[in-house]
Amino acid sequence: MSSNQNNSNPAPKTGLSIQDVQALLSNPAPEQRAKVAGQLAIDIDAGRLSESEWAMALDIMRAMASDAEMMVRHSVAASLKNSQSLPRDLALKLANDDVSVALPILECATVLSDDDLISILADGNGAKQVAIARRPAVSEVLASAIVDTGNAAAVTTLVSNEGAVLGEKLLQKTIDRYGSFETVKAAMVHRSELPVTITERLVTLVSERMQVTLAARHKLPDDMATDIILDARERATVGFLVKGASAEDTQALVQQLHARGRLTPSLILRALCTGDLRFVEDAMAEIAGTSSEKASLLIHDAGKLGLKALYKKCALPEKLYPAFRIAVDIIAETDFDGGDHDRERFARRVIERILTKHEDMGSSDLDYLLGKLKKLEAA
Repeated sequence: MSSNQNNSNPAPKTGLSIQDVQALLSNPAPEQRAKVAGQLAIDIDAGRLSESEWAMALDIMRAMASDAEMMVRHSVAASLKNSQSLPRDLALKLANDDVSVALPILECATVLSDDDLISILADGNGAKQVAIARRPAVSEVLASAIVDTGNAAAVTTLVSNEGAVLGEKLLQKTIDRYGSFETVKAAMVHRSELPVTITERLVTLVSERMQVTLAARHKLPDDMATDIILDARERATVGFLVKGASAEDTQALVQQLHARGRLTPSLILRALCTGDLRFVEDAMAEIAGTSSEKASLLIHDAGKLGLKALYKKCALPEKLYPAFRIAVDIIAETDFDGGDHDRERFARRVIERILTKHEDMGSSDLDYLLGKLKKLEAA
């Protein structure tokens, strides 16, 4: 019997009497029977019924859970989903009903055990799996069973649920199985806490925007977090470089970046790979302390020595020089196609050509270059 029956000062009855219920149950209108379920559920939990009335009320609810009208069964489930008096047998009956009836119980009813819920997961109903993943508290055993369903929508819901217990091992398993699903990765990035091993692994799997969020929300090694922020800043800077911008505007931007220590080799390479030669010329001129006109002549020197001399004067990383050389050559022989996203297509062509011409590079140089180009290719 519910503890609600032991109240020393029970509230006066304001709900339905058993006689009222019996009269309403005989009403052919399903709307009326659904109304009975909602009103009777209030009395079941409120301590307004005697012991015999309370037992009878639950029996009536069991009968209504078998009503031919789904509207009535849904009303029973919705009315009892948070009830502390909900019997397990009634909860299981409702949970195994049609989805619209089952969802309130699957999301909220605490009387259902992990074994009960795992059994329902095994039935393969996707909507029910999502509802279980949404429960306020999900044990690690139940969470693991949700991951095993293969239902990416349910796993996304699970990972978004701060009430779900997700240990490091289970998070690794989730990435192994769902690492290609953007919704799952985004949900993981936005969790309030993640083990550092998970954050480090996610860095290589998510978009740059998500990398920035990851670095802001979770602990990462300092050098990794710094690289993420710098890469995001450089991509945004290149995004400001509009084709056709005036020479004055480009030079002003270059001078500002240089003064702030942000005119980095990777930024110049990023601009070069998008075909923005004016920015590259101004940038290398600024670093080398020469004019943009002279820098342009050296970069486009047909004898190939001019670029190398300017590059050396700028003290840019030797490991990146092959990429600069190839990119300049491709730009000289290729035009933008004039269509939408032509800069992006041009950049892909440049990067693809660079990656096919690395045979003469040492392995360590190649690893360094490929790391930089991989970030550019993801832009």
